Order: sequence, then structure tokens, then C-alpha cells
Amino acid sequence: MTSTNLMHSPGHIDPLTVPRPNVVDGVTPREDGRIDLIGLPRQRIAELFAQAGLDAKGAKLRAKQVFHWLYQRGVTDFEAMSDIAKTMRPWLAERFVVGRPEVVEAQHSSDGTRKWLLRTADGHDFEMVFIPDADRGTLCVSSQVGCTLNCRFCHTGTMRLVRNLTPGEIVGQVMLARDALGEWPKGSMAGFCDDLDDDDLEEGSYSADGRLLTNIVMMGMGEPLYNFDNVRDALKLVMDGDGLALSRRRITLSTSGVVPLMARAGDEIGVNLAVSLHAVTKEVRDEIVPINRKYGIEELLEACAAYPKASNARRITFEYVMLKDKNDSDEDARELVRLIKKYKLFAKVNLIPFNPWPGAPYECSDDKRIRRFSEIIFEAGISAPVRTPRGRDIDAACGQLKTSAEKKSRAELERLWAEKQDALND
Repeated sequence: MTSTNLMHSPGHIDPLTVPRPNVVDGVTPREDGRIDLIGLPRQRIAELFAQAGLDAKGAKLRAKQVFHWLYQRGVTDFEAMSDIAKTMRPWLAERFVVGRPEVVEAQHSSDGTRKWLLRTADGHDFEMVFIPDADRGTLCVSSQVGCTLNCRFCHTGTMRLVRNLTPGEIVGQVMLARDALGEWPKGSMAGFCDDLDDDDLEEGSYSADGRLLTNIVMMGMGEPLYNFDNVRDALKLVMDGDGLALSRRRITLSTSGVVPLMARAGDEIGVNLAVSLHAVTKEVRDEIVPINRKYGIEELLEACAAYPKASNARRITFEYVMLKDKNDSDEDARELVRLIKKYKLFAKVNLIPFNPWPGAPYECSDDKRIRRFSEIIFEAGISAPVRTPRGRDIDAACGQLKTSAEKKSRAELERLWAEKQDALND
């Protein structure tokens, strides 16, 4: 494993001390001495090229070329970067690498949902999920290995927090999903740079294929706002027009209520906001979402009311998991309406049938109760759709993410992965 040092990551009451990679100036050292470029902004790549020996003009040009190949073409091999001189490609390969998270296991649900168990370079496991729908494809991205919030209905909350994911590990999930979905454009780079002096461009033309992956939700493992800087830097690459070029309107960041960072998220990231509310009284929310003991409902809703750029066109989403006899009464629905109207919130409510997991302390509300809860909110003029559970058969549904590595030995996982690769090669 690579060396780690310690970081402070806020818990629901007090800070926790957990390991993190030995990141120096945005770069995670590798055993082979090369630098992984994924997760680095274009300016930082240019700086690294200059430090490696290119002149300022050459470093800027090569950074522009490589950045485009990384994020708009999905290329991981410098030899495939056809607008870069053939003599330059080995120079880059000796000093740099284009990485991806290691895939330990990939699962497919009967409803089309996909889940990947991924591994960091220092041996920690985390998960991501892709959910296809008729009009969109949503990637659920993790921000941490484990979680510190201990929400009682959430399986991920039963894990210890291991460490924050780096910008490269966050962006790498999106890159890996596009790899798996075959979503990178085909064709050459001809015409990309008018000032190129190379004469070895391939024939063909650049054309963007249709996308299956259209939306990103920061709703995987971890609390995104407790890894603020890395999540912000990763999403900037996702939204960069020269990067992955995904509109901020198609990105949603979900928080359990880290009030001090919500306004900053609106200013510095500016994506859609989802709030894991799940209860409307202090007593119940203190129990199922313990961060409520630090930042209460009233304080949380005030922060929602002040969230930058919130409007009727960009409503805040309140996530509300339906727990039998805990938060699902008519009175709870009416109180939720009252709170939304009291704070004059541009909001919608996503009602989430509870997804069971072994040892869970709750049961899901029955269908009739969920429908009635939804009707009360709709009758008040607030959208309250019931989310259809997806990926339950592979533990990929909301609240079910907990790395399969805890259930299987490393040897077993490696054996299963080797068998899958052998089958694909046959």
C-alpha cells in the first residue's frame, strides 16, 4: 500500500481522524514514480509538463491536447493520442499515466441497474451505481470510502469512514462508467488544434456519439460536503466544456445537512441540491439522521432557503425514506408541507420506499400508506413522486451501498474477476 497520513473529517458530533492518501500539490505518489493525470486541471497538467522539461509554450499546448484526449475521448494510452508527435508519446508514458479505479467486481441487476465494486491504489474499496431509465441514465457517484454519519436506515452508515476520495478517484468513476457503456466518441482529432505542427494525424472525422450517461448524482457512499474541496474540484472537471462537458443542471449533490457548507456549495459548485431530510420532528430525525443533533431541522431549512440559485426551475429535492410507523403518518406529511411553505422553499419531495438490508432496524411503509403520504403533499401543490426501487437484487438501491468486499475475501473477489475476464476473452 502507498503511505498515508491523517486527516480530520467532521463526524455528526465531533471530528474523526482517518487516513488519507499522501497527496502532494494535488498529486498522489505512485510506486513507479509516474504521475496519474486523471483529476488534475489543465493548468496543473501544464505545470507538471513544464517541471518535467517542456518549455512553457510546449507544456501549455501538450496539456491542452492531453486534457482533451483524457476527458472528451476517454483515451488511457498516450500512443493513441494521434495529434501528439510520435517521439513525444514515449516521453509522456515514461513520466505520466492515465488511470482508472480498479474494478474488483461488476454486477447487473434484472432491471438494468449496474453496480461496480472499485478499489483505490492504496487498497480501499468503494462502490458506484448506474441506473438506466427511458429518458436518462444516472450515475450514482461515491465521495468517500465508508461514511461518518451513521444514518440508521442506511447500510453504508454501518461502515466506518476510511478516507475521502481524491478528485481523480471521483472523476475516475465517471470515466470508468463511460468506458463500460462504450460512450466515448469515435474518429480522429483532425482539426482540433489549428497550431499543430505534427503531420501524423489519422484520417477520419470527430463525431460525438449519443449518451446513455446523462446525469450524475453525488449520492453514493459518503457525505459529499465532508469532502468539499475534492468533490468541488472533481465536479469542475465534469462540468468543464473542454472536459467531460456535463451541464451543472444534470448534476445533483446530496447532503444530509452539513449546514455551514451548503451556501459555499451553491457558490463554488452551483449544481442542484438534494437534502436527506427523512423526518419532520427533532425526535425522529435525531434518531435516524444523527447529524440533526448538530444542525437541526430549522437551521437546515433556513440554509435551504438561502441556497444560491434555487428557483422554481431549479428546485431543492428533499429525500424522504418511508419507514413504517416511524415517519409515515398523515400528520408527518402535513408537517412536511407546513415546513416547506413556512420557509417559502422551491422544493419537491422524493419519497423513497425503504430498501431492506440484513439487520436493518426498520421496515418499509406499505404501498397504500406511501400513496396516501404522497397525495397529501401533492394536494398542497408540491411535487412528491414515489421513487421506484432499482437494483435491490444486487444491493444497489438507495441506502443499500456497502462494499461487497466485507462479504467476500479478497482472494474470492480476485478469482471471480479473473473468471469474468476469461469468459469475455473466450
